[in-house]
Amino acid sequence: MQNEIHWDKVLLTVVLVIAIALTSAGIGAALGYYTGRLTAPSHVIPENSGQTGGKTTQATPEAPAGAPDNFDVFWEAYHILEEHFYGDVPQGPDVTYAAIRGLLQALHDPFTSFLDPKLAKLMSEDMSGTFEGIGAQVKQAENGGVLIVHVFPGSPAEKAGIKDGDIIIKVDGEDITHLTLMEQIMKIRGPAGSKVVLTILREGERDPLDITVVRGKIEIPVVEYRMEGDIAYVKFSEFNAIGVKKVKAAILELKKNHPKGLIFDLRNNPGGYLHVAIGVASQFLPRGKVVLIEKWKDGREEVYKSEGGGVAKDIPLVVLVNRGSASASEIVAGALQDHGRAVLIGERTFGKGSVQQPFELSDGSELRVTIAHWLTPKGREIHMKGIEPDIPVEVPTKAEEGGKDPVLERALEYFRTGK
Repeated sequence: MQNEIHWDKVLLTVVLVIAIALTSAGIGAALGYYTGRLTAPSHVIPENSGQTGGKTTQATPEAPAGAPDNFDVFWEAYHILEEHFYGDVPQGPDVTYAAIRGLLQALHDPFTSFLDPKLAKLMSEDMSGTFEGIGAQVKQAENGGVLIVHVFPGSPAEKAGIKDGDIIIKVDGEDITHLTLMEQIMKIRGPAGSKVVLTILREGERDPLDITVVRGKIEIPVVEYRMEGDIAYVKFSEFNAIGVKKVKAAILELKKNHPKGLIFDLRNNPGGYLHVAIGVASQFLPRGKVVLIEKWKDGREEVYKSEGGGVAKDIPLVVLVNRGSASASEIVAGALQDHGRAVLIGERTFGKGSVQQPFELSDGSELRVTIAHWLTPKGREIHMKGIEPDIPVEVPTKAEEGGKDPVLERALEYFRTGK
């Protein structure tokens, strides 16, 4: 059973990394809710008939076998809406999905979530690390459409002339500004080799531009790395399926320069797979060191340890964190801090210390259920608390504009001065 602790992008303002892919997460009966077409008796007694004192009533329908007590009331309410609501009432799976989401709201846990089949497919592809699409990082534009946050180097989007800051407003001539981000993404993405015409707004251009892009197979660039003088720098953006391989390869390449230290940047990394978090932490720790403790509802605990084979077990290490570092990022940062392996610099982390187990439902939708909390090796509870850095750095709004990065600068200062 694969535990997934991926931050669902519910509370963090994190852009979906989609290779537009653009592309950039089984309980058969869905917690007792009947998954077939909702029906109810149609014989409603007319108002003022003399039988009900002026109130409209209906015969009480029976809930499906296994439904919770008093679930008949749901079927009554639905039937009344279907018969009397002045407007369109959701039908088919939309009703089931709405009921599931309503139940989840009652749990008061933002991390227990439901994904319809389309979104579940997108999230699964996002975590695989490769996609077919145009190759860009995107978010919803303020006035509708898709804002291109970052075009991946060498991607079909870059080759076609798409630029950071462009806003896609039409796909193959169809206006998409009224759609949700997920709906827009589904329009833009497509199989490698296919063509799509994107109508964009670009700052400095009076009229919209039509740009044809030939979609391709995209690998999400989850790692970027470089030398900062004599210090190696690795930025890791998501704990997806290819994360361990990419981190390891980046470190090995940088070690050819004989760096005096390593900066591992986990800022704005929303998390990912548990096994990837263990694999990444294992690059910096000897075999057999505790990486995290998983604590279940019944009080039982499971200990996860480093796997060995790490490529950066001895190099001086600084980890950069901020309020956008969540979930798997906090596992790695907390483990390295508890073992005295790294100095943490930046801001307090987000505080997402719960584990979600994904359950695929019969129609391809997905229910992600909080099943446990995790603790750092020293038993620290991180959920809703976060991890405090060893060296805090206040970051003013838009501090990094103009090429300034006070957190990175503080890390380089630490390596120069030792404090």
